[in-house]
Amino acid sequence: MKYKNDGFMPETIESLKKELAADQKSYKVVQGADNSDEYVNFYFIGMYEGKEVIYDAALYTLRLHHASEVYELAEHEAAKKFPNFKGIHYEEDENGNLKPLSSEEEEIGWFITEIIMEIEEEETVKVQEFVDIDTNHEFGIGVDAALNVEVVDDKVIAKFIKEFNDDTLVLDDTLFAFQSEEEEDIDE
Repeated sequence: MKYKNDGFMPETIESLKKELAADQKSYKVVQGADNSDEYVNFYFIGMYEGKEVIYDAALYTLRLHHASEVYELAEHEAAKKFPNFKGIHYEEDENGNLKPLSSEEEEIGWFITEIIMEIEEEETVKVQEFVDIDTNHEFGIGVDAALNVEVVDDKVIAKFIKEFNDDTLVLDDTLFAFQSEEEEDIDE
């Protein structure tokens, strides 16, 4: 029998089931992903068209989703103003320290920062909770989701999986805009 990809294969699903049972978890965090308090990439097992499948999920906070949308818009504005703009690339020297940016990259960086502040102040970008399903994913079925939570932790992930699999997940359709958190000066 031909499967769409390895995430549909019974042997792969059974292997993940055993691993989850041994760890007493409903999901497995993908190693090597840029996981953080606000973003976690993980696998879980669910049903699709009456058959078990592995879901490859990316779950992140609404705040991170908003920041990403704002940055993407700011980069788009920078590309319109600076025809040579291809993104800002940081390089490290032999000691692992960041090399200084060129004067043009520095100017573009400041421009992007100003645009971000303007977008946030005017609340130009608003986001809401969502779940996107990708049935043409390279492994299993892709799930991309943003929830209005402070952090993506074990409790949030377990609740998401249960509600997703039970088809009881209710998304908040309220539109949100966030402000960047300014770092506070620490007096020592």
